[in-house]
Amino acid sequence: MLDLLPDLFDEYAEQLALAAPIFNDYGGKKIFYGEIVTVSCINDNSKVKELVAQNGTGKVMVVDGKASVTRALLGDMLAEQAVQNGWQGIVINGCIRDADTIATLAIGVKALGCCPIKTKKLGQGEINSSISFAGLTFNPGQYIYGDSNGLAISKALLSF
Repeated sequence: MLDLLPDLFDEYAEQLALAAPIFNDYGGKKIFYGEIVTVSCINDNSKVKELVAQNGTGKVMVVDGKASVTRALLGDMLAEQAVQNGWQGIVINGCIRDADTIATLAIGVKALGCCPIKTKKLGQGEINSSISFAGLTFNPGQYIYGDSNGLAISKALLSF
């Protein structure tokens, strides 16, 4: 399967909400989906680091970096750890770095862009709260689906 979202919208249009097309694809895995785990932070990826160290099997991390483009919330080392711990994808309303390395990893990664500057680790941010960007509100426990066509969310896991 090369495209997921067109098929899902053909079958489940009433159960899906489509995100605004503001993201670029960076991960080596172009199709990904899973249960949403949220992070809210700005220019501090401490909570992202905390989550990638946990079991992410069947999950996608959705990070609201408040659209900041002055620091990268994900780099190659955290992305590699996310792969090792089973995360399916990471969506960032902000930037990543180490883009060419992340492109070789078996994880879906979508972000606004790239910034080569890392964040300071100040322990700031919040895990599993409702966050809003790209015209959607992402809630922990919802499901997200991503491919080259974009991102969509649903309240329940859809079969395909």
